[in-house]
Amino acid sequence: MADEHHEDHGNTVAAWFLTLSWIVLWSVAGVAIILGGDLMLWTAAGLVGSVVLAVIAGIMKKAGLGRKTPRPVPPTREEWEALQAKAKKVAKEAVKEVKDAVTAEGGHEKDGKDAKDGSAAASAEPAESAAAPAGETAGSSR
Repeated sequence: MADEHHEDHGNTVAAWFLTLSWIVLWSVAGVAIILGGDLMLWTAAGLVGSVVLAVIAGIMKKAGLGRKTPRPVPPTREEWEALQAKAKKVAKEAVKEVKDAVTAEGGHEKDGKDAKDGSAAASAEPAESAAAPAGETAGSSR
């Protein structure tokens, strides 16, 4: 879903009209209440104004100033789980193909030998650092 492309993302004239008009409406109602206006009166005015502005935005949408296509419907749980199972199967097959290709080239065995040599060298370093005097490590210059 992250790679879906949406034409408008809600950036339509009707959506912006509704958003900005509600911000202005509720800012005016809030300032009126703070300045001593009647709480119930301005709250009711804000609610009625919100409904009226929503109706206007709906009319704007019907007039062609809103979203052109319906919103995409998210998959159901069963659909999502089926997609996830399919993706896991594809990923396992891809990993198997890569492992088979590496093994066929012989590169995997060489890397395994280097890893054994590297692990022996890595295990020798901690013993060397433990024997170093305080404040010095095995890698520091003396």
